[in-house]
Amino acid sequence: MTEQASLSTSPRPYHLTVEDFFRLDEAGAFDGLGKTELIAGKVYFLNAQHRPHARMKSALHLELAQALAGLDSSIAVLVEATVTMPPHSAPEPDLILTSEPDGDGAVPLASVRMLIEVADTTQRHDGQTKARLYAANAVPEYWLVDLKAGEVLRMAVPGAAGYGETTRFVLGERCTAATIPGLEIVLPS
Repeated sequence: MTEQASLSTSPRPYHLTVEDFFRLDEAGAFDGLGKTELIAGKVYFLNAQHRPHARMKSALHLELAQALAGLDSSIAVLVEATVTMPPHSAPEPDLILTSEPDGDGAVPLASVRMLIEVADTTQRHDGQTKARLYAANAVPEYWLVDLKAGEVLRMAVPGAAGYGETTRFVLGERCTAATIPGLEIVLPS
């Protein structure tokens, strides 16, 4: 039986659920619009990725994959996979460190150990909106690679109000993970 929404005398926004977003995507609603992600019930169409962004993402992927292999870890790094954060978010971070790299569909939130966003033009969105989203969904660690500032903000200790700990690293120096023992890389510059 279908439940009827209560009568309202003023307009209310409808926030898409993860299921709504995937159904619309499968039906072709976003075809021709480029890459999309769902954040807090809103669909975002993402900017084109230019060479500085692509180079940094590729270099980080290589550094992290080699470091994880050296740890003999069950964690793998994926590039641009969707992570489900029910009920209203399905972001597509630049890099995802997950304990479940195989399987069908989106990366389950429970498997996520770290998310990384590379920001060339999206510092505000990645540093505020996405940082709050990731912290509220208890993502243990989030790195924001700010290409304009030449730094990485490593965030840990997630909570409802955001991340409780932020450490700055300069591109080109050694960076250690806050939540994955033994994981350290030299940040590409």
